[in-house]
Amino acid sequence: MKVAIFDYGAGNIFSLKNSLEKNGAQVDVITGLNKSKEYSGLLLPGVGNFDPAIRSIRDYSSTDFKDYVGESMPVLGICLGMEMFFEKSEEGKEQGLNVIDGEVILLPNTMKVPHMGWNNLEIERQNNFLEGVDEWFMGLFCTLIHDKDKRNRIDCSKCRLWIKVPAVIQQKNFIGTQFHPEKSGKIGSLMLSNFLSECKK
Repeated sequence: MKVAIFDYGAGNIFSLKNSLEKNGAQVDVITGLNKSKEYSGLLLPGVGNFDPAIRSIRDYSSTDFKDYVGESMPVLGICLGMEMFFEKSEEGKEQGLNVIDGEVILLPNTMKVPHMGWNNLEIERQNNFLEGVDEWFMGLFCTLIHDKDKRNRIDCSKCRLWIKVPAVIQQKNFIGTQFHPEKSGKIGSLMLSNFLSECKK
């Protein structure tokens, strides 16, 4: 099984690649969407800034993102990758990938942003990605964002700080996490293994 990590050119993605390989995947790092038939899944990592990352996907790919992944290829967006799923974000001016309805908004300025640290997840709705995950698993969050509305989106878990924010979301073949599973210990590794199981299907 082969999956691809999209490299926006803005950070080290070694830990994600290493974690996927430990779970038995063959991993390519790509800089353009050109050969979707080669891969069983795609990961958008949580490194970089919104506008440059969106432009990187848009300007250096011969295939449109929605056409590339279709309706069956599992896509995991981590942190920034999850943010790009939406229509737009207050963290940038570019249009998002628009595969999930809604707008990403910044947390209130009364909270520390970005948030760096461990937080409990409150699982509200189970899915295959969360199979075997304890209800109060602690994930490593590097930033926290909120979304403006919930049109056609499924919240699988929330993170409780001063307010509740979505921590794991899913819509069809798109899964997003605000935390970094590749840096969240054994349970984070289990989530990546669950994602790879979806890719095998």
